[in-house]
Amino acid sequence: MPQIPKKVLVALAAIAALLLGWFAFAAWSDYSRKSAEEPATYSDFVAAVERGEVASVMFGDGAAHVTTADGKRLRVIGPVSDDLLKELRGRKVAISFDDGPGGLVPQTVTVLDKLAPFLVIGLLIGALLLSGGQFMGMGRATRVRPRDTRTVFADVAGVDEAKEELRETVEFLRDPRRFAMAGARVPKGILLVGPPGTGKTMLAKAAAGEAGVPFFTASGSDFVEMFVGLGAARVRNVFKTARANAPCLLFIDEVDALAGKRGESNSHSEREQTLNQLLVEMDGIVDSGDVVVIAATNRAEMLDPAVTRPGRFDRHIHVGLPDVAGREAILGVHAGRLQLAPDASMRTVARGTPGFSGAELANLTNEAALSAARNGRVVVTMADFEAAKDRVLLGNERRSLALSDHERRLTAYHEAGHALVSIRCPEADPIHKATIIPRGRALGMVVRLPEGDRVSVSRAKLEADIAVAMAGRAAEELIFGPDAVTTGAEADFRAATDMARRMVTAWGMSEAIGFVAHAGNDPAAVRSERTAWRIDEEIRRITDEGMEHARRILATDRKALESIATALLEFETLSGAEIGELAGDAQEIERATEAA
Repeated sequence: MPQIPKKVLVALAAIAALLLGWFAFAAWSDYSRKSAEEPATYSDFVAAVERGEVASVMFGDGAAHVTTADGKRLRVIGPVSDDLLKELRGRKVAISFDDGPGGLVPQTVTVLDKLAPFLVIGLLIGALLLSGGQFMGMGRATRVRPRDTRTVFADVAGVDEAKEELRETVEFLRDPRRFAMAGARVPKGILLVGPPGTGKTMLAKAAAGEAGVPFFTASGSDFVEMFVGLGAARVRNVFKTARANAPCLLFIDEVDALAGKRGESNSHSEREQTLNQLLVEMDGIVDSGDVVVIAATNRAEMLDPAVTRPGRFDRHIHVGLPDVAGREAILGVHAGRLQLAPDASMRTVARGTPGFSGAELANLTNEAALSAARNGRVVVTMADFEAAKDRVLLGNERRSLALSDHERRLTAYHEAGHALVSIRCPEADPIHKATIIPRGRALGMVVRLPEGDRVSVSRAKLEADIAVAMAGRAAEELIFGPDAVTTGAEADFRAATDMARRMVTAWGMSEAIGFVAHAGNDPAAVRSERTAWRIDEEIRRITDEGMEHARRILATDRKALESIATALLEFETLSGAEIGELAGDAQEIERATEAA
């Protein structure tokens, strides 16, 4: 548990001592008063009144406190009747009433007792404010000791460029004097930017593990509070703790929650005060010392410009999605704890998972191990990785789904259309497999395996992909007629329309629109009605051309379409090489074999 600051402990101890002393004094006073009174029965009291031996009576605290003529003090429990009061007045006895429970001190005790819950809440809030958010461990950065940070750069794969940029920081933390002698200073802040799951947090842990220095970690949301000033106090405390342990690393995850742009609609005074304190701590009057701040975010556009300027976050490192070599390295790290079968090729799995992040690849490896365990094996095969990839991308198999013979035939021809047009378009990616086994919301699918990670995509490739997307509906029309088409092509149309819109509005691939960017693929961008109409017409033209291209291929090769669909109905799943053989395409057989 984090140590509570000394000033908070002193304040709490003083307040607690005062309260205990007051209650002790009140209890002692009440006890002394009650011990001086002798208990007496009500009948003895009435008899003493009648004999004229009572000098004064005070009614209060549910009892009568009697003082006799000879100075004795009695305490009598009983009712206060009108007859008794008349008798006392007739005897000229001094009568008084106390509306509190037996005097000033006990009354105060009762009031304090009623106020006790509010006093406790006030004490907690005061301690929280005095501690700057540290009380009971709240608002403090979590410290990870060097011996507990076992992650090193060797455990992080697929982000070699980011690791190289962090090595310099590690060297500085190991030997800061070497850099100081050369007149160099380490970057005060390093901003890791990239999509979720790409390994930003693991990179920070690896840097701390390599440097062997204390490592403090916190989330940006830890500093955002409702009470004005509390977030800024937490920032001050975290940096104070870090300076006391310098040289060290301070990692702030999801820093956009703390360092969002000021002056926007979602900003408020507390958030801005917290951000201002962060700016001062990183580059203000007081030097931050040998404290390196590493922050991570996947929304760099949300950050305030004052945060990202040199002198605060001097170095920006992009941690992107891994390429095929990076994915193979990541799979190798995660598969190192598995027993792999000889046919399990991480290269093939890496080629079949474009766009996967490191976290998704770790999940894929775990799903493959679970698949092997479900089948009573300890050795993970390539079939397990294929099943895991299908499960991650499309969901579980739905073999219990009852499809009619007509629906199965329609699905088979739909997927056969995709497969055949993909084979006949040289620019399209090679086919990995085709299946009509329902998964998730899909009744079937054709999986294509990219030959590599493309940095840019040609116009011919985009047009081929649009034709492949339209081929499912084109096959349904060709075999069953225009009136028998179904809703199964919804996702295909959505993908084709999105590609066509980007071609027109973002990539300058439409002669009618020209080389003008219309806010990317945002359909709600501000533009004239005439331009919007022309954009819609161009999108329609590109998708219609893709449909006509698919129709021509299928009409020309109807026999191959029938062969592929018949094989799918019989075997349910076909490999790329088997589809190429059915289509009579030797080149596709070779491409599919190389891809596998």
